[in-house]
Amino acid sequence: MNISQYYPIDVINGPGTRCTLFVSGCVHQCKGCYNQSTWSPSSGSLFTQENQDTIIRDLLDTRIKRRGLSLSGGDPLHPDNLDDVLALLQRVRKECVGKDVWMWSGYTLAELNAKQQQVVALVDVLVDGKFEQELADPSLNWKGSANQVIHYFSELD
Repeated sequence: MNISQYYPIDVINGPGTRCTLFVSGCVHQCKGCYNQSTWSPSSGSLFTQENQDTIIRDLLDTRIKRRGLSLSGGDPLHPDNLDDVLALLQRVRKECVGKDVWMWSGYTLAELNAKQQQVVALVDVLVDGKFEQELADPSLNWKGSANQVIHYFSELD
């Protein structure tokens, strides 16, 4: 998996102060996408064990009360990303108790294959559906267009 950007402190992509990882690779290529540079799975840089360790360390850093991890892109559920995203989320669940995970994907729940469902099972909130420029609305919280759905899978503070 390649990543395009990592923000150890982010207050835009989900509630509270978070760590946010933007992965590379997106098959949806939505018209009007603000992050077209992430469409190619080979864009950005290789996601390494060191990157994973940094994310875990940042989530556990008591100097900053981070609420959790946000995964966006590109698309975290792109086939090239599934193994690394799954490994990262398994580690977050094991080592970062109490941290929530938000994910944005162009896939809808109904479209997910078994491996994608396995990843989503480790997520607290999934914002699903392609960005549709004609339904774009900047007043929407946590989503870019009215067709997208926010799925809350667990109780959040």
